[in-house]
Amino acid sequence: MTSSPSDTEAAVHRLQEFADSAAEAVGGEAEVQFDTIKLRVSANRWVDALTTARDGLDLVFFSWLSAIDWANDVEAGDPLKEEIEERIELLCTVCDLREGRRVTFSTDLPTEKPSVASIVEVYVGANWHEREAAEMFGITFEGHPDPGPLYLPEAFLGNPLKKSYPLLSREVKPWPGTVEVEAMPEKPSTENPEA
Repeated sequence: MTSSPSDTEAAVHRLQEFADSAAEAVGGEAEVQFDTIKLRVSANRWVDALTTARDGLDLVFFSWLSAIDWANDVEAGDPLKEEIEERIELLCTVCDLREGRRVTFSTDLPTEKPSVASIVEVYVGANWHEREAAEMFGITFEGHPDPGPLYLPEAFLGNPLKKSYPLLSREVKPWPGTVEVEAMPEKPSTENPEA
């Protein structure tokens, strides 16, 4: 008879061992959710961590880089249910090409004047992504070879993906927020009552 883990024991995710060794290698903290590894590192270790990922962990494929504006005060939409730590979370996903493992690196930047070193020297594919994040979230990527705008005109003011950015379309017609949905009407009976 084989034994099975008790209900009180938490099952260890199949990626946890790799996540823990990767976190140790880059000096960060690992979390595994939905078959994805997320490694949190400090902003001053951003370039070193991604260099180690490429050279030491064989995560040679750059997938994407973007950010999330974690803000309590939003211009549009429903108010938050609970306060959060305000910050800009910078995210970058890199992968290996042999086993298909992907790791999303995360670091927190201040909401006022967010700045971090560029990783273009580590992953050349980050060039366009950093330019977009700079334009949309106001992040300065120190050492970026071409920090010019991608989408917006030179004189454009603001960063459209920050939650504090006023959206005129939402001021004219407010975001619906939670929508009350009516139940579908019941279908009439197909039975013939006279039969």
